[in-house]
Amino acid sequence: MDPVRVGILGLGTVGGGTVSLLRRNAEPLKRRLGRSLEVTRVAVKDPSKPRPVELDGIEVGTDAESICTDPDIDIVIELVGGVDNAEPLVRKALEHGKPVVTANKALLAERGNELFRYAGEQGVDLAFEAAVAGGIPIIKALREGLAGNRIESVHAIANGTANYMLSRMRTEGMEFDEALQEAQDLGYAELDPTFDVDGIDAAHKLALVAAVAFGAPINYQALHIEGIRNVTREDILYADELGYRIKLLAITKHGPGGGIELRVHPALVPQDAMLASVEGVFNAVQVVGDAVGPTLYYGPGAGADPTASAVVGDLVDVARTLGASPEYRVPYLGFRAEGMQEPRWAPVEEVETEYYLRMQAQDQPGVLAQVTRILSEEGISIEAIRQKEPRPGDTDVPVVLVTHTTKERAMRKAVEAIDALDVINGPSQLIRLEEVDAV
Repeated sequence: MDPVRVGILGLGTVGGGTVSLLRRNAEPLKRRLGRSLEVTRVAVKDPSKPRPVELDGIEVGTDAESICTDPDIDIVIELVGGVDNAEPLVRKALEHGKPVVTANKALLAERGNELFRYAGEQGVDLAFEAAVAGGIPIIKALREGLAGNRIESVHAIANGTANYMLSRMRTEGMEFDEALQEAQDLGYAELDPTFDVDGIDAAHKLALVAAVAFGAPINYQALHIEGIRNVTREDILYADELGYRIKLLAITKHGPGGGIELRVHPALVPQDAMLASVEGVFNAVQVVGDAVGPTLYYGPGAGADPTASAVVGDLVDVARTLGASPEYRVPYLGFRAEGMQEPRWAPVEEVETEYYLRMQAQDQPGVLAQVTRILSEEGISIEAIRQKEPRPGDTDVPVVLVTHTTKERAMRKAVEAIDALDVINGPSQLIRLEEVDAV
């Protein structure tokens, strides 16, 4: 059969890794697909720039749009990144009947519903495995391997930079700024680390995962997002003493009020849970299905080869189904085709969990009585409470407590009242506990 001709938009880390992987594994890929995969055109900003990958036999130019309209290109891989610059190119390729493979999580989280709808109208695929968790094939696992399950919950460590920083803060006693500087020096964090440390990157990924897991349109706007900027070395130490590890988790699950929770934030995870042992830049996704129970997917969440692995996996998948209907292969269309009601996305105020609370209190009698009175008034009971030694030179003492399960709404109200006390130097630190299964 004729080869599948591929055009790539963008030749950065992932683009170069994709070309390299396709060439390195050309023979096994041809055996699996029954046809060869050939990159024939690449669009870059600067064709004269030296590249770490061999490009002989590939037309390298600057006109990305012409690749999207080229009748000799069968599949387009979009790796330019961003939203406003990538969306027109993806639309142009779809308009010309070309399936698109993308690693662009921001684009799909923010405009995916419209793009998936348009892909369906054009009768072509828009594949996005590489947009979530790098080399971990979590989208295929949810869409295919776990298709027979009602998904109960997903807990994911979905950002390697944040996970690396939290790991170093725990193992080396680093403060946030020190861990961030090391991550930047090693190339794990960008000069502007906002997307990583503020939870935005993980939130983009979670929006896509939730859509596939629950058969619903993508709803990035429903996400509650918190990052790790306020997590301190002391919080990590105190959590460890209580039997927990602090992780930045991306969580979606059925909530007690009937809605589906959609949230990214630091969380205390029991030390015997598998997610607690995921260290460094690695990612992990724990999925609980009603039939299979808890399953765990672990691996590198970024980098040239791991992400290229996901890109090429999608490329092979799409090449196998050229001409087939994509109706059930994208989140929005599967939802629309069944005529189902969109699930209710639960606001974070409805979350019910246990909480870790750290306060800076004046070292005088009656402080704990005032704090426990406020918690009692909101119906919150305490599981454990510790008064720690103050830092050298400090007059305040850290007070750490863990609550029993309570509603977020009540906990926020209580913390607001506690921080208003004259004996508390706020704001206090509040971190949720997640009792993920020990797989």
